[in-house]
Amino acid sequence: MKQLALDIGLATGPTLAGFFAGPNEPALRHLTLWVGDARAPTLHSPVPTYLWGEGGCGKSHLLEAVGGALREQGAGVGWLTPAMSNPPEFDERWGAVLLDDVHLFTAVQQHAAFNWFVNAQSLQRGVVAAGAVPPADLHLREDLRTRLGWGHVFHLQVLSETERRAVLRQAADTRGLMLSDDVLDYMLHRFSRDLGSLMELLTQLDGYALQTQRAITIPLIRSMLENE
Repeated sequence: MKQLALDIGLATGPTLAGFFAGPNEPALRHLTLWVGDARAPTLHSPVPTYLWGEGGCGKSHLLEAVGGALREQGAGVGWLTPAMSNPPEFDERWGAVLLDDVHLFTAVQQHAAFNWFVNAQSLQRGVVAAGAVPPADLHLREDLRTRLGWGHVFHLQVLSETERRAVLRQAADTRGLMLSDDVLDYMLHRFSRDLGSLMELLTQLDGYALQTQRAITIPLIRSMLENE
């Protein structure tokens, strides 16, 4: 059967607390300390952070989680992705700049990212960026590429199947759901390796199973997908 790609946003929004780190604990610990506590004033270090790794390793989850945490503290956030064809000008009210999938930035987006980066640094604001490759391998304008790589750099790893299985099993147990080994195998082998997508799939299955009054089985998963 052809593998399905399920890219579903988390309904409640990604959080740092909800990120299963596994081998990526150093990056999670760094960002958690950098964001600080929403209940107390936090001075975010202006030293940039760059996360890199293949798809499904959690880069976007961490960026969105950082953005959410900063907004909870009342800070505005500048957010730039390859989907933004006309990036806005830098806003001095931003507490940080977040740059996702920088390896896909066009010339226009690179110009904006460099401008944002320089302005953020001059105002002692943070920059957190993510890409698919290490800074040295980014095909970007040199002044942007070198700035992305001079701070904290973390190589994120995709969780192993064993780790993803353990997380799904624990999440299912918390919900009071019974997932057979066959169902777990199906979820892990037919859908995205991204843990966030798998967790959202579990949420959907929980709701669909409750709605149809059926146990979670492979036929139930197929039925749910056919009825979407």
